[in-house]
Amino acid sequence: MFEYFGLIFGSFVLLLLISAFRILREYERGVIFTLGRFYKVKGPGFIIVIPLIQQMVRVDLRTIVMDVPSQDVISRDNVSVKVNAVVYFRVIDPDKAIIQVENFYEATSQLAQTTLRSVLGQHELDEMLAERDKLNIDIQTILDQQTDAWGIKVANVEIKHVDLDESMVRAIAKQAEAERTRRAKIIHAEGEMQASEKLLQAATILAQQPQAIQLRYLQTLTEIAGEKSSTIVFPLPIDIVSNIIKGQATDASS
Repeated sequence: MFEYFGLIFGSFVLLLLISAFRILREYERGVIFTLGRFYKVKGPGFIIVIPLIQQMVRVDLRTIVMDVPSQDVISRDNVSVKVNAVVYFRVIDPDKAIIQVENFYEATSQLAQTTLRSVLGQHELDEMLAERDKLNIDIQTILDQQTDAWGIKVANVEIKHVDLDESMVRAIAKQAEAERTRRAKIIHAEGEMQASEKLLQAATILAQQPQAIQLRYLQTLTEIAGEKSSTIVFPLPIDIVSNIIKGQATDASS
């Protein structure tokens, strides 16, 4: 009877001794509590936890990738969109992550959702679509400040999708088409302006040199002769044409 009891007691002591030895990986830390009070953070490697007196909570220090569910956001210009994001964070103070908050993952997730809605609601739709980097930094800064008391470091926040309804997509497409049409008309008008300026400069130069007009006249005849057309051209010297024009002007004045 006593031998059987001694065997059971010995097995119980052996199990307690075995349970006292723990091994923590390089990315793990153990938060030790002694009789319910926080004692210290141990690890990584081989550690000893006194059975029945001490308890250990494992904490993973690796970066956690958390997907933020799609949130209904109303922009500052009253456009309803659905936005989802991804948050990268990790535990830097294991004791705070266990003591200061009940579930640091769930708390960070809920805080990320509310912060996403709050920050994006302060911006217009065009800013959401064109300035994602700035919005990511704003959200990351706010989250990092809020989770610092929990021993959490938010490393990065990325907005993944901004989903619009079909009517808004069509409106944006019409706006983009109108903008392209406006730019095309402006470019065409600027081209006409530049061409008129160049023509004015050319006319001024030709008026100063009559020989240049003659050369231009001959060049035009050469271009017409090179084309396969049925056009018949009777060339007249520029001097004769000029005299005729001057004569008509003199008769009209008299």
